[in-house]
Amino acid sequence: MSHMTEESGSPGQRRDSIKTAVGNMAGQRRRQQAVSVGKERRDAVVRAKRLCRVDYNDEDGNIVDTDVTMDDDIASLEDQIVCIVEELKSAASFTGKGSFQKKMEVLRRLRRLLSQTSIPPVEIAVQAGVVPILVQCLSFGSANEQLLEAAWCLTNIATGDVDQTRALLPALPLLIAHLGEKSSIPVAEQCAWALGNVAGEGEEFRDILLAQGGLQPLARLLLSNKGSTSRTAAWALSNLIKGPKPKATTELIKMIGIPEAIVRHMQKGDEELATEVAWVVVYLTALSEMHSGLLIEAGLLPPLVGRLASSDQLSLLTPVLRSIGNLVAGDNRKTDAVLAAGNDIPGSVIGAMIKCLESEHRTLKKEAAWALSNIAAGTLAHKQLIFSSGAVSSLLHLLMTATFDIRKEVAYVLGNLCVATVEETGESMAILEHLTVLVNRRCLPGFINLIKSPDIEAAKLGLQFLELVMRSLQNGQGPKLVENEDGIAAMELFQFHENEEIRNMANGLVDKYFGESYGIEEE
Repeated sequence: MSHMTEESGSPGQRRDSIKTAVGNMAGQRRRQQAVSVGKERRDAVVRAKRLCRVDYNDEDGNIVDTDVTMDDDIASLEDQIVCIVEELKSAASFTGKGSFQKKMEVLRRLRRLLSQTSIPPVEIAVQAGVVPILVQCLSFGSANEQLLEAAWCLTNIATGDVDQTRALLPALPLLIAHLGEKSSIPVAEQCAWALGNVAGEGEEFRDILLAQGGLQPLARLLLSNKGSTSRTAAWALSNLIKGPKPKATTELIKMIGIPEAIVRHMQKGDEELATEVAWVVVYLTALSEMHSGLLIEAGLLPPLVGRLASSDQLSLLTPVLRSIGNLVAGDNRKTDAVLAAGNDIPGSVIGAMIKCLESEHRTLKKEAAWALSNIAAGTLAHKQLIFSSGAVSSLLHLLMTATFDIRKEVAYVLGNLCVATVEETGESMAILEHLTVLVNRRCLPGFINLIKSPDIEAAKLGLQFLELVMRSLQNGQGPKLVENEDGIAAMELFQFHENEEIRNMANGLVDKYFGESYGIEEE
């Protein structure tokens, strides 16, 4: 009973259907488009744009300048910014003795103002005309120290709103150029950070960056074995490829060494690097079966599943779970491969997902239920594997106690556990053993609560489960159990509902199971 949406064009879909008068209980297995994947979940964990605050180290490894804080009021800050921009314009045009030192001193002051205030005065800096001067400071042949300061200023200006980000467009060709192999590593990293912030503004800016050739040099940085370089590149890439169009992800996955680098970082990287790379995996697996297949061939599954089992970090577990959910939303062979990759870890993949279901973090509960619903929509063996694990107790508890969005995801898992498709005919049948156990363990009130919700998808899911119960339980027990839980009243809420499909479904069920002849044989 995987999710049913309008996104019928998503890859990795197929039916796990029950053909009945009340529609398709199992529904379509679906892969959410990367757009919907991206916004809600990513923003909950990390901002799409990041301010660069930390000063770089001196030769002895000591962080310098971090005692500079700006507690002045906003008006004073704005005055300072305007003055500094004017000074920078003068310093940039001055070529006499000491001109470089003067320009660097002004650049550093500007960068500190844009780095170490709680709300950087980005808009004032842009209005004062800072961007053309910073672009000039990025010109080829400039000293690395100057390139780094200018790119840093641009990075933080790009944390502004859409207009400030747009003001940066003239700088993009040089920022991309300084990602090249001849650049120093700190300069390349800072330029990658700036481009990641630009990409984080939205689809328009991603398209401009892609058209200007930003993908390939960022991907090359991902191949680095230096943690900060590959981490920054992965973060910028995840912002660049997160849209609904598969062109960028297809180009990325086909670059030589990229699948292997992703696997290597997932395997050997620290948690921060693995987190950023996992978001790249989220967007790659969300858009194409081919992408998923190439990553699996490169050896992604053991380290991905290993992270799921070993980490307790919400920021890492969120994209790892989402990636696994995408993979098991594909064909059954990929689900088998994911499950097999967990054979060596205590408690298996299902056990690791149960850990997430029982987490205090609602994001993990929802992600784990979504992934389990895709596994539960698979083969009979997949359903039995979940049913025989400890997942059912956790799922039933969540069905009664969790917030609505999690209860809906959980209902998909439980519903999928109770139906199987007969391959020869395509018809669906109830898995009576599972259905009976769940009903005996008081799952009906949870499904009836969904029927009472204003969410049409959830109400339909609840009605389909009631239909399964009333049709399948032996000795005609189904209608009596539904009646005892006030299920008739819940169905009658739809008697005059504006949605024709759900109105007909509910009225049809009431007529069929509680019509004129209901209860006559007992008299």
